[in-house]
Amino acid sequence: MRKWLVCFTIFLAWFSVLPVYGQPALKMMIPANPGGGWDQTGRSLAAAMQSAKLVSSVQFENKGGAGGTIGLAQFVNSSKGDPNAVLIGGMVMVGAIYLDNSPVKLSMVTPVARLTGEYEMIVVPANSPHKSTADLIKALKANPGGVSWGGGSAGGTDHILVGLIAKAAGVDPAKINYVPFKGGGEAIAAIVGGHVTAGVSGIGEFAEQVKGGRMRALAVSSPKRVEGFPTLKEQGIDVELANWRGIFGAPGITTAQRDALVKLVRGAVESAAWKATLEKFGWSPIFLAGDSYKKFIDEDSKRIAMIIDSLGIKKK
Repeated sequence: MRKWLVCFTIFLAWFSVLPVYGQPALKMMIPANPGGGWDQTGRSLAAAMQSAKLVSSVQFENKGGAGGTIGLAQFVNSSKGDPNAVLIGGMVMVGAIYLDNSPVKLSMVTPVARLTGEYEMIVVPANSPHKSTADLIKALKANPGGVSWGGGSAGGTDHILVGLIAKAAGVDPAKINYVPFKGGGEAIAAIVGGHVTAGVSGIGEFAEQVKGGRMRALAVSSPKRVEGFPTLKEQGIDVELANWRGIFGAPGITTAQRDALVKLVRGAVESAAWKATLEKFGWSPIFLAGDSYKKFIDEDSKRIAMIIDSLGIKKK
């Protein structure tokens, strides 16, 4: 009898760690350091999945560097055919792949769904002498290299926005002094510490710093004001830009396996937890799945390549 009870106890302990039927255990690659937009997106999506009881668990791996292409390469090499492996990425990665002639491409992974769109914010340290966008542009025109801009990876959304701002102000984009950081935490520390003149990133990444008085917001890249922040356009800089983020599956998974991931993500973005996340970070819901998402990526890759070429920042 005692032996039977011991065996039964062991069985229960073993059974308790198995994934609940229909609830996969996901492995999520976040190809950036903690604290940035991809990290916020991936972990918030996972939290929404878990709150909606769509997954049994999510295992994270952060691998920053080179605009996400280091993490992308690891994901491509280690996750082939794994239906429970996912990667977070977006517009920044598209730009980095083209800018650096990366041997790994988004065509090597499986597009699952586009999740969010986010406008950018231009900030300066709280004690900066630049009180307005006009002040910053005046300094940029006087000495383009003397104004340092801190943001995400080279060739990403932040870099492209700085190039577009310079171009709109009549400054050669090739002369801008852009300082890329591997993650949002590093960028925030550099901006708050005054190690760069200005910072560029998604509104959600800087909002708390601005509210806490550690940064001053000069402008947003949206067509109309967000939370009262003035737009670039209303300050005479004819530029508008939004960043998008999405999720991808592993190379070599079947259409049925991709569709299962789409269903999982769709359930998460319809949850109350995800809607609260959108409101918290100021993200716009722009869900697009499967083949339509793949078509969007193909078209956006061409558009971003044209912008980078026009800015003269592509490596030879």
